[in-house]
Amino acid sequence: MNSEIREHRRLNLEWYARPTEEIARALLGTYLVTRSAEGTTSGRIVETEAYLGDRDAASHANLYKRGRSALIRRYGHVYMYRSYGIHTIFNVVTEKEGIAGAVLIRAIEPVIGGELMLTRRGIDRLEKCGQGPGNLCIALGLRLDDDGNDLTTDVRVWLEQGVQPDEIAVSTRIGITKNPDALLRFFDPASRSVSGHRRAQLLESATVVDLPE
Repeated sequence: MNSEIREHRRLNLEWYARPTEEIARALLGTYLVTRSAEGTTSGRIVETEAYLGDRDAASHANLYKRGRSALIRRYGHVYMYRSYGIHTIFNVVTEKEGIAGAVLIRAIEPVIGGELMLTRRGIDRLEKCGQGPGNLCIALGLRLDDDGNDLTTDVRVWLEQGVQPDEIAVSTRIGITKNPDALLRFFDPASRSVSGHRRAQLLESATVVDLPE
């Protein structure tokens, strides 16, 4: 697929102009794309978690000075951080400039560059390549220095339009000790790439989320 087609399908700035929780649902079915000297890779997003800024005790805006400065950027930017000193984690910054919010991408289904993803992960099961936030960053070649990139203009990492799943499941977030009861994790219950935590309730349908062009 050539760059002109990719640019045409890229999510534009207006797409991100809505509340964090809506973005977390709307991202399901979209494509996270990376390009490097090794090649182009992409994956369909199948699991997300919303972090609601000042009103959410689990948000990095409340936990870390660097997290707050990153999360009050204008929506559509990348927020990368290192989890437990080991895993690189990819987030989409949400909300208007000065208001903190983000969506953590927890899982993808590989679409383009599967062999490259398998090599990067050192495994032989494609559906496992992007299962988990740290694993998907390895598979897609995402790096800490991608932090601050603008998803609407960047040539290395961006998001493309897709089709939402027929059903969306919602549950509490994984590994959270602060605000643990919030139903802010969303996933495609039909995907084999979603993490093993599948106890959830179904929303009425994917049509609860508006997907502007």
